[in-house]
Amino acid sequence: MFAQLNSTLPATGNTEVQAASDRTSIVLVDDDVELCSLVSGYLKLHGYECRSFHDGSSGLAAVLEIRCDLVILDLMLPVIDGFELLRQARRISPVPIIMLTARSDAEDRIGCLNTGADDYLSKPFAPEELLARISAVLRRTRQAHFSKEEVTLAGIRLNTCTREVWMDERAIRLTTIEFDILDLLMHSAGRIVSRDEIAAILNHRVATARERSVDVHICHLRRKLEPRAALIKTVRSTGYLFGTDA
Repeated sequence: MFAQLNSTLPATGNTEVQAASDRTSIVLVDDDVELCSLVSGYLKLHGYECRSFHDGSSGLAAVLEIRCDLVILDLMLPVIDGFELLRQARRISPVPIIMLTARSDAEDRIGCLNTGADDYLSKPFAPEELLARISAVLRRTRQAHFSKEEVTLAGIRLNTCTREVWMDERAIRLTTIEFDILDLLMHSAGRIVSRDEIAAILNHRVATARERSVDVHICHLRRKLEPRAALIKTVRSTGYLFGTDA
């Protein structure tokens, strides 16, 4: 993993680079110092600025205090583990978060998504895949849809440009993926949206028979939309539909 980058990276042990205002800023939290150095160097070569932290305590402080565009977070961390760091970060910050995990258990992946992660990547991973996932998550965050900027249905108001959602004038805090799913469903109100369509838009891939991430995000979104969770209707074996009455 990342071995092919050794010949292209500068000979330095400093993984913390001062962020420039015109470059996308990424916070990397992983206790593998060598991996952080390689990832940071690789991301710098592709136009990103990356600051690295090696335990959950300093990582949480960085996520809460540093203004960044995206967080890459390892699941297994000393002091505070990745799950707890993710939970704490999600209490006050909507910053996109990609989880890294050396474990391939579906339970871990679903746990990450349920806790508010925008994506996950299993170790070992190819640097090109990490770069692609970073680009996809940032694109979802920043993309201005060509559809109507603001839509209001059944007491829920969504603004595509500001990426804000209100229910009965009460602000609802959503993660990046939760917002994009709600945006898609509300702009497709009255039409069944398949799981494949949601997965293709969110992950740029087709959902598989074992793919549960879409269902996990829908479940999380419904909880945040109580008492109007029934607006998002499940169409068995097909997908979801946003209705106009709860």
